[in-house]
Amino acid sequence: MALILNIDTGQDIACVSLAEDGTVVTAITNETQKDHAAWINDAIDKLFAGTGYNINDLTAIGVSNGPGSYTGLRIGLSTAKGLCYALKIPLIVVGTLQVMALNAVQALAQSNFQSADNGGENELVDILICPMIDARRMEVFTAVYDVRLNEVIKPQACVLSPATFGDLLKRQKILFLGNGSKKFQQVGQHIDNAIFKNFPLNPSALVTIIYRDFIGNNFAGLAYTEPLYLKEPYAVKKAELKKT
Repeated sequence: MALILNIDTGQDIACVSLAEDGTVVTAITNETQKDHAAWINDAIDKLFAGTGYNINDLTAIGVSNGPGSYTGLRIGLSTAKGLCYALKIPLIVVGTLQVMALNAVQALAQSNFQSADNGGENELVDILICPMIDARRMEVFTAVYDVRLNEVIKPQACVLSPATFGDLLKRQKILFLGNGSKKFQQVGQHIDNAIFKNFPLNPSALVTIIYRDFIGNNFAGLAYTEPLYLKEPYAVKKAELKKT
């Protein structure tokens, strides 16, 4: 039996969950991003209440490692690494954008999302999934996946313009989601092939990817693993400080 603690604090909504063999046992969320640091340890303690398990029963800990909120990513990873070190269990890190994409695919499948041209059959249409995380101003962290989570465009920081994803949108429908997709909805072209929709957070998306990596022994090193920022955190230059 694999009992895994799953942590995601890099997005607007934080979530910690306990999963047994890839199935969610219980989950707790926090919708106030500024409170993630104060919330996480108590939330982990509460996860075990009534489950019959305690923290020493954990087999591994998985964490969504970015991109996302710089502070949130540090909170999640430092918590996961500290617990892994103390409990002597492996650490698993997964990409936030991929988790968002799977969350969308699962939601579409459950809602029988279908194409107008598929004869009314309840099949997931062959669209691309593009999660977007707000990175301030007109920049987002983004990637593009097919419905099997194969990378079409790898995770990157992208400054949005009317031409962003223009070539892809000319020939294929793309589902845009996440808190950064609102910016692209305002400036993007080729809107006929662009679908904008967000979905409720489902802890099973993170659990599924982490459990897949656990089965594959895809573990991270405690000493050297860092958050996936995709761009350097903003730092005020000395010249700017002198002006203030």
